[in-house]
Amino acid sequence: MLVASSVIITRRSGPRDFHPSHTMNPDACVSAIIPARNEERTIAQAVRSVAEQPEVREIVVIDDQSTDCTGAILRRLAAEQPKLRAFEAGALPAGWVGKNHAAWLGAGKAGCDWLLFTDADAVHLPGSTALALAEAESFGAVLVSYSPGQEMHTWWEQALIPFVFCRLSQLYSYTTINDPKSPAAAANGQYLLIRRNVYEKIGGHAAIREEVLEDVALARLAKSAGFRLHFGPGDAICRVRMYSSFKAMWEGWSKNLLPLVRWSGQRVTRELFSVMPWIPLICLLLTPFYLGYGVLGIALLAGRHGSYAALLRKNRFPLSSVLYYLVGVVLYCAALLASDWGYSRGKIAWKGREYSVATPARRS
Repeated sequence: MLVASSVIITRRSGPRDFHPSHTMNPDACVSAIIPARNEERTIAQAVRSVAEQPEVREIVVIDDQSTDCTGAILRRLAAEQPKLRAFEAGALPAGWVGKNHAAWLGAGKAGCDWLLFTDADAVHLPGSTALALAEAESFGAVLVSYSPGQEMHTWWEQALIPFVFCRLSQLYSYTTINDPKSPAAAANGQYLLIRRNVYEKIGGHAAIREEVLEDVALARLAKSAGFRLHFGPGDAICRVRMYSSFKAMWEGWSKNLLPLVRWSGQRVTRELFSVMPWIPLICLLLTPFYLGYGVLGIALLAGRHGSYAALLRKNRFPLSSVLYYLVGVVLYCAALLASDWGYSRGKIAWKGREYSVATPARRS
């Protein structure tokens, strides 16, 4: 198998269309909140990219019991970035997921009318905060979130990450999520902007303290309370490299996939049958008995590759990722089964902690 050593940045950056008659409130004030646990590799770049946003008046970083050099890096950054204030999260209270606790603490120390929750591996692009605020105004949304452009350095990132995001685009369409009449809700915690008064009214992260998929849970809470969401592609907003190791990627998707699938209304068994090319593979296995089965299997598999290529183009991933289609399918199904197993036994692991979880209920 070929290993890609070069960096692939998905989704081309460019201006987004919104109604020019709607402009950002010039007095809009944003507090950026970054939970950080063992983020020495990325925290400096994340903070600096947020600090360059004129609309961001303050950056609140909550160091969630990091055991690496994150704390020392934050202390150095505070000397050069006047917007930055860093705090220690302290011991994790019972019943809380670490990120939710850090986000909740950060919100309590923030002073602006808009709260921007973002991850320590997100690099914010120039003008992104202004664009997000303008789109909030344009669409009348109190919660704005984006699916950032993804950086991928390795073959396993190129295999699984595009496949997951392409599949999620089928389970969670932007149009449905943004429709106030639809109960469907979703958000991406890598970039989640919400009005402070709305955040407080729905209970903030304290109301979803046990949820490991806190971004979607917060969006569901806001929409069920009657507030309008805007969720869209974030290639002009920020970019991230989600996982720098296979272990972290496996833990991350094992944590997230089951609730993502079930909250969309899909059953695990049906999802497995939907994504795995069972018929083409069975035809290929029957080739020794009749050559025609092999020809049919190849044709059907080529069709699957073509459909995946169309999804990659639609979601602005590089078409070269189609070469990893079968590997992506296998990794996706394996991660979904691992996620299902973890939730069924009531425990999932993430960043050196183990959390008690219940099997998420499907959306009615």
